[in-house]
Amino acid sequence: MNLYQSLGYLVLGSRLRRLSETFLSEINRIYQTENIEFDASWFPVFYLLSKNDSLSIRELSDQTGVSHPAASQLITNLKAKDIVETTVSTDDGRKQLVQLTEKGKAILNQILPIWNAITESMDEMTKSNPGMEGLLPAITALEDNFKPADLPAKVSAKIRSES
Repeated sequence: MNLYQSLGYLVLGSRLRRLSETFLSEINRIYQTENIEFDASWFPVFYLLSKNDSLSIRELSDQTGVSHPAASQLITNLKAKDIVETTVSTDDGRKQLVQLTEKGKAILNQILPIWNAITESMDEMTKSNPGMEGLLPAITALEDNFKPADLPAKVSAKIRSES
């Protein structure tokens, strides 16, 4: 057992961040190996745009769970690479609608088989390792329960009750 494993919940955030960084790095290696100009951090936007003709930056922000400025910055970066374009909404002149460019659509066509292969590979890995079977449900449970649990309040109450 390594240090991180031995410290349990005290380093949960660090472990999840390390795992996320490693996973995204491996996914980016796949794209590089396949000579596809794509970064794993773009996935949520690409996925949403693959399912919708266009979305506002606010909709992208809300659906991906990132701040509006962060979504706007990502869109600005993708526009600079000619992967997405924005148009002004005919309903609301303040709203910018984001859609894939022809280059973005070509990249999407290249990565769809990779997304399928990633899903299949991860499913196989999960099925071959009993310790991984509950991974996605456990992450979902943590996401659903963490914020409402108000960890800071719980910890403060425990500290006060022990003094």
